[in-house]
Amino acid sequence: MSPARRDETERTYDVAGATLLPPLAGVHPVTRVGQPVEQSLEAVYFDTAGLDLTRHGATLRRRTGGEDAGWHLKLPREGDTRTELHEPLGPATRAVPEALLLPVRAQVRDRDLLPIARVTTRRLEYALVGDDGEVLAHLCDDRVRAERVHGGPAASEWREWEVELADAGDIEVLDAVEEALSSAGAARSTSTSKLVRALGDMAPQARSGPSRKELERGSIMQVVVAHLDEQLDRLHQQDARLRAGRPGSVHKLRIAARRLRSALKTYGPLMGPEPASAVAEELRWLGGSLSDARDAQVLREHLLQLVDTQPVELVLGPVVRRIDDELRAAEREGMEQAIQALESERYFRLLDALDELLEPEVFTSDAESPAREVLPRLLQRDAKRLRRRVRAVARAAPGHERDVALHEARKKAKRLRYAAESAVPVLGKRARRLAASVKRVQQALGAHQDTVMTRQVLREYGVRAYLGGENGFTFGRLHALEEARSEVARRDFEAAWRAVPGKDLARWVVR
Repeated sequence: MSPARRDETERTYDVAGATLLPPLAGVHPVTRVGQPVEQSLEAVYFDTAGLDLTRHGATLRRRTGGEDAGWHLKLPREGDTRTELHEPLGPATRAVPEALLLPVRAQVRDRDLLPIARVTTRRLEYALVGDDGEVLAHLCDDRVRAERVHGGPAASEWREWEVELADAGDIEVLDAVEEALSSAGAARSTSTSKLVRALGDMAPQARSGPSRKELERGSIMQVVVAHLDEQLDRLHQQDARLRAGRPGSVHKLRIAARRLRSALKTYGPLMGPEPASAVAEELRWLGGSLSDARDAQVLREHLLQLVDTQPVELVLGPVVRRIDDELRAAEREGMEQAIQALESERYFRLLDALDELLEPEVFTSDAESPAREVLPRLLQRDAKRLRRRVRAVARAAPGHERDVALHEARKKAKRLRYAAESAVPVLGKRARRLAASVKRVQQALGAHQDTVMTRQVLREYGVRAYLGGENGFTFGRLHALEEARSEVARRDFEAAWRAVPGKDLARWVVR
């Protein structure tokens, strides 16, 4: 059973111990303040020894007291809002419910979770009510004592006000109440959570990416680290979505892995000889572990749609049943394979290795060069690889040899496209235009490769239908339609290739 899930929108304020709560009745749209409800809360926070959850903006606690006692996982904040997952307390005090770990497994990996802080709170909670009698928000006046139990004992005490919207409230309520609290001497808290404040100087600093201007004027290392960090964050997000069974997550996780691998191919020369290539190979393994589920899903949807367009009299035999049953089974097996990969030690070590690639020590001295000077040369190198593959297509004999050549060109087009997209913050519109033009090449080649895979499957189904005493006519017809689609895709590729910028890409992209 999935944990209970809710979004909470709140603001927290630091306030002196003797400050009086200002009168809020009449602070529009609040018309009445309910009587205070006193609560005694105790929370034990859990994290890895390296504080990986805290570093990524998540908190995990076991709290007793109050109406929502239980295990809580709070995901990273977006503005004033963050998502909270809740599980009942249960008999164990240190065994974190497995359901709460799924969204953060990419951060926790196979590391042990241990208590890192204990926080006790004496709370007075006030309901802020509107003129129609509905509760707009809850204001909590908290007096907090925190004990750090990991990394050396330390204790601290403070007072804070917390205002959380109820279902009937909106952001205007927070703004109006904030003005009144600020007038009384409160100030927005500089800590993102009670845990961060409890940890004090032990709290890890969140990685803050450079601004667009900083990237534009900065080193190539800054550009690479920012790009890898962004793609790694997407990989973490899709890891959580896949584990939760969200639609499209396998595809998006595979894209994140491909983008990371492509970046390591493009920017590998700026790193030591070993790290980039070794991690790229592991990303290839991850992508392969995800491919069966995604390929079966895409193929099933396409073939069923294709059959649906055919005249009824030309669909002979149990065509739909064979396609649906076999590809559903293949997708299930592929999903099991994908989950096994995500639960493997090999995957966790890959995530560790990706984290290490964000450190300056990985890069060579060449990585200190200005990004504006280095990026055109790297794009030119990837463009040359693509041009060689396109020339190989022209030389290839029709049939299998040309299919292979087109597939290799597609991989190089994807690499150049991803590289150009990563260069946009520095090179601007020209890099964006290059990425868009190469994307059209990649998409046409991708459509062609889809037909290659589809034709292989249709031939296999046709043979098996014949051997099973069924009529294989429809599978042959579908095969012919896919052959025609492959020719359209090839012509689309040729047209898209003619629109790609000329040979001297390095000069064109910075002109």
